[in-house]
Amino acid sequence: MAETLDAMGPVSYLVVEFPGNKMTGEGLAALIDLVDRGLVRVLDLVFVTREADGSVSAVQLRDVDGDGELDLMVFEGASSGLLDPSDIQQAGSVLQDGSSAAVLVFENTWAIPFMRGIRNGGAEVVAAGYIPQDDLLAALELAEA
Repeated sequence: MAETLDAMGPVSYLVVEFPGNKMTGEGLAALIDLVDRGLVRVLDLVFVTREADGSVSAVQLRDVDGDGELDLMVFEGASSGLLDPSDIQQAGSVLQDGSSAAVLVFENTWAIPFMRGIRNGGAEVVAAGYIPQDDLLAALELAEA
């Protein structure tokens, strides 16, 4: 297992909400480009829906933008086993009623050489995180004021 971790980039996740279940597929093209360029590797891609009554379930979606083409076939079978039913419920709990979300688990493959250098030097990453875009914009606006 240590050899596998030595050759992996950091693994991240995103829960992307589509209010009112409106998906255009625009982000999908960008994700495919990132994968094609070797910058990320999709480990899991699951779609979750939250009904008007608050119930949450995983759903199978293939034609995201409604054009009749199977947009998500490129990610068919992307399941690392990292996500379990409790993760689906947790992702659904942050959604608005009547909305859906994509839960994406991905490896930051662009960082593999950096991670290898850190590990070879005897160091290890002990924390990581993301700053939500709204928080970042608010901080930048405050700094400009």
